[in-house]
Amino acid sequence: MQELKLELTRFMMSYKFASDEMLTKINILKEEFSSIHDYSPIEHVSSRLKSPEGILKKAIRKGYPLELDGIRDNIQDIAGIRITCSFISDTYRIRDLLAGQRDVTVLLEKDYIQEPKANGYQSLHLIVAIPVFMSDRVQPVTVEIQIRTIAMDFWASLEHKIFYKYNGTVPDTLVEDLRQAADAANRLDVKMELLHDQVVALESVDAGDADLFSFDGLPPFPLPKGLLDSFMRGRTQPE
Repeated sequence: MQELKLELTRFMMSYKFASDEMLTKINILKEEFSSIHDYSPIEHVSSRLKSPEGILKKAIRKGYPLELDGIRDNIQDIAGIRITCSFISDTYRIRDLLAGQRDVTVLLEKDYIQEPKANGYQSLHLIVAIPVFMSDRVQPVTVEIQIRTIAMDFWASLEHKIFYKYNGTVPDTLVEDLRQAADAANRLDVKMELLHDQVVALESVDAGDADLFSFDGLPPFPLPKGLLDSFMRGRTQPE
């Protein structure tokens, strides 16, 4: 019994560690974009870990073997991370950045943005595997990552509440209303991204060939590109 408890603890810890590793990768990207690129495609990040009871219930419901290796092979959403973005293009950008990391292997991708579910649900789902280095082994562990826009996340949250309020049997009128709301959310996403692109284009025109610099306590100010190039050439001259 003690050995079983130890293995179960190690099993659950491996998923926590995998989630922690992925969260670190995501937060590094978020901070880098905010500090260097002045814009982060990542608005919000949340995570969850299924409880042992929840894992067992799912294994029984799905008819999976009730042993740890069988559960590990068949249940791939024990650790889950949700990334909320501003725009649709951001979801694919984050997907590419995570998938491009050497120790992240994408096992499965489901694009419910291009092909929404029948009820209108939209999101980009990834199942990734990441190595977890423990004291006596290296364990590949799966993490489910959901990437969606703010509008998609708002819709999914509302749909989830309605689904559980009616114990899964949602009236047809509400189902149709939810589909229409999903269409409206998608139109909002498209419109907001177009507005964002227009603002970025206008900012580029206004900036001209000047770069903005700032120092502590002073507002940002433009530095002409010619002066910046001259400064950089001076720094590269041998002393």
